[in-house]
Amino acid sequence: MKAQSSFLPVIVGILVAIIAVGVSVYAYYEYQILSAPSSVTSTSVTSTSSQIPLKYDSSNKTVFLTIAVLTSGPTFNFNGTSNGQLIIYIPAGWSVYVTFTNEQSLPHNLILLKNSTATPNNADVAQFGKILYVIGATTSNYETIGISSGQVATGLWGPLNPGVYMLVCGILGHAESGMWAVVVVSSNVTTPYAIM
Repeated sequence: MKAQSSFLPVIVGILVAIIAVGVSVYAYYEYQILSAPSSVTSTSVTSTSSQIPLKYDSSNKTVFLTIAVLTSGPTFNFNGTSNGQLIIYIPAGWSVYVTFTNEQSLPHNLILLKNSTATPNNADVAQFGKILYVIGATTSNYETIGISSGQVATGLWGPLNPGVYMLVCGILGHAESGMWAVVVVSSNVTTPYAIM
């Protein structure tokens, strides 16, 4: 009996490692889809940005969004962008399933904020908006806690009401340093997409 029970922790450890690798591969794949250039060729030269379609399931009105903090680009970034360069468009009334990956050595979290200012203007994100959802921390520890390098966290947000929101890292000073993106939720949006 004792010999059999010593195998259980080993088996559980192997299963946990397999699941962790699988989640990491999935998150990386989702990030590649979000950050890949659009395959649609445009003949118009009036726009410098291209729409990047986001995965979604219209039957349950869910958008699948992958946000990664990359080691390339600005230190404080979402998908390699900073200071609101990433704009995500979501149909009103839809939910968002978020996969958040941190590739940096600094801890980070992800907050959906109903902002009251156009840009972050305080080290504490709660001072310039209402915290709606948090991934990688809680509403009581978001200022100092986040996921570590190589970790992935997920969450389901919504359904979201029409409005303009901010994605921010809640760790003190990160949003003010450029770690924020814009989320537009509108009944005029029929399919979700992002612009970088």
